Amino acid sequence: MPKYELWVRTHGAEDLEMEIWQVPAPATPHIKAPVRIAGLRGRNLALVEHRVLRRLAKARIQLGEPLADARQVFSLDEDLALNLGLLFRVLAPMRNREYMRACAEGIEEMGREEAAYWLGMAMHRKYPRRVLMSLRFLLIDPKA
Repeated sequence: MPKYELWVRTHGAEDLEMEIWQVPAPATPHIKAPVRIAGLRGRNLALVEHRVLRRLAKARIQLGEPLADARQVFSLDEDLALNLGLLFRVLAPMRNREYMRACAEGIEEMGREEAAYWLGMAMHRKYPRRVLMSLRFLLIDPKA
């Protein structure tokens, strides 16, 4: 089974950064060094931080108070890693709060297979930004 980690770093007051990494494991012999899946920091993370922390709490992961620029590392199960990785990738370039909320809610409702499909498309396609834009269009209510 692939192994994933959540790396959390505090850069200052109210400046948190979260990243999802896939780390080498016997099930993934082609991965020799950690591979960054996605990350989120600043305003965009602050807007969905309560959702992320709630999901982490369900997985029994409690973030402590790290020192400035000190990294905390937590092991994640595959389902949570795929879902958070997709969430971080989709939200990173967004600015509209309502659209971000709609995307976050849609991604939370996704099953494992759907999240894995979209994340794989976003990571391995020639033009990943097009894939992520397509997903945003599907998640944002056109009537809003």
